[in-house]
Amino acid sequence: MTTIRNDFFKLGEAFATILGDDVQVGQVAPEFTSVVSGWASAHPLQESKGKVIILSAVPSLDTEVCDRETRRFNEEAAKLGEDIVIYTISTDFPMAQKRWCGAAGVDKVKVVSDVLETDFGLKYGLVIKERRFLRRSVFIVGRDGKLVYVNYLPALGMEPNYDEVINAAKEALK
Repeated sequence: MTTIRNDFFKLGEAFATILGDDVQVGQVAPEFTSVVSGWASAHPLQESKGKVIILSAVPSLDTEVCDRETRRFNEEAAKLGEDIVIYTISTDFPMAQKRWCGAAGVDKVKVVSDVLETDFGLKYGLVIKERRFLRRSVFIVGRDGKLVYVNYLPALGMEPNYDEVINAAKEALK
């Protein structure tokens, strides 16, 4: 059963309703299905099994903070080895994501869409009901499939601590 909460996340001046249950460090990362350009199904956890996976959830690539965050993770991904994979997940349409990535030169981060079923958003406690997009958060999945880092940012305009995320991902390689 999905938990609905509206007691801590603000959207402007009002509290927002968050759909789904928060995940926690130590639990097995929930599998999810997303889509990519051409509407093909993508299964990021299965496709990157055995690697350290950073999942960066953003509301929309076409916003200033999400743009900056995804570009920064793309820069970081270029410096990391093949054993760390970074995904950015939003509810943007796949064709809009492809267009944005092309214009932004983002080619190291894998961008997937949760627009159809919000499968990722519901399984990770991210769907903002009033807007049907994801709240900003970052998760790291270790090689064993368990969550080693979970950060739900308290406001949409906040960015994650990039150094903390990258260091935690590198630590998960050990």
